[in-house]
Amino acid sequence: MPAFMTGLFGLLGGMLIGALVQRSRLCTFGAIEDALAGHDWRRMKVFGLALGLALLVTQALILGEVLDPDRISYLPARLPVAGLVIGGLMFGVGMALVGTCGFGSLIRLGTGDLRSLVVVLVFGVFAYASLRGVLSGFRIGVVEQFAVPMPGPSRSDIPTQLERIIGIDPRAVLTGLLSALLITLALRDARLRRSPRLLAAGIALGLVTGLAWAATGWLNDPFDLHSRPQSLTFVAPIARTLFGVLAGQDAIYDFGVASVVGVVAGSFLASFRARECRWEAFDDQREMRRHITGGVLMGVGGVLAGGCTIGQGLAAGSSLALSMPIALLAMMAGARLGIAVLVGEMHDLLLRFRR
Repeated sequence: MPAFMTGLFGLLGGMLIGALVQRSRLCTFGAIEDALAGHDWRRMKVFGLALGLALLVTQALILGEVLDPDRISYLPARLPVAGLVIGGLMFGVGMALVGTCGFGSLIRLGTGDLRSLVVVLVFGVFAYASLRGVLSGFRIGVVEQFAVPMPGPSRSDIPTQLERIIGIDPRAVLTGLLSALLITLALRDARLRRSPRLLAAGIALGLVTGLAWAATGWLNDPFDLHSRPQSLTFVAPIARTLFGVLAGQDAIYDFGVASVVGVVAGSFLASFRARECRWEAFDDQREMRRHITGGVLMGVGGVLAGGCTIGQGLAAGSSLALSMPIALLAMMAGARLGIAVLVGEMHDLLLRFRR
């Protein structure tokens, strides 16, 4: 019964955000592209709103001793810096080649985009190969060896490390300041206030991210060392979904797998209701090669970075993980590099670097 309830929460939460994100056209890569290329920060502010709400809920759960931060997978005692940087760069370039992230590919798949079906399949295969398959040895034996141990050892989150320096726990104050800043920046934008669909999508993303920690923490066995609280991320869950379909496992009861199914279902229902559901395919083999390459880079890079833009940006961010800013900056840099390659700006960027 607990496993069923966990899966049900993942399914319903995924359907909610899948429907709202599809209707609002919210996309992490689109937000980065708007900010870096078009100097339009509205969609970035929506993700800031989501992070602010997720931060409030998650840290309230920690302060209320409902959620044990020692059980959060984003807070290891050794910070995998090399994986965060290399994986983040790979994931960012992959996003640019595909035109969206793993989460966005699920949204597009729900609308009938067959290009995203190819991306999701390739993404899942290479993510699983990096997690437990032929690429896992290189990840564990090489990349993850370049990690920075936390003093103590202790958790790799911002409040814990600040407490070691200043002697008092800054969690409540830090949470209040950061969440207030992020939410205010979004709500003060007049143009954004005129976009209720974007705001609704951001609010849903933030609340589902935060409440997922509570739901999976309550329903999972606290004495099971392999059972950890989960929140939204779309790297390992896509890989587990693909493996579950092929191997006939009861993976649907897993929160992450159920949320993947829910996102596709929610996007389909929203696009079908709006009469926007239609089959789309590759225009030519060049576009297909670009999407396959992007899927490979996102699958491997997402595992090395410990999550996608949603996993690191919202789930890890809501736990105030030190990994979050490193991974997100690397993903943004990779996305900018990918955009430059696509529009032919690589030569100009190299010239600027040499100067």
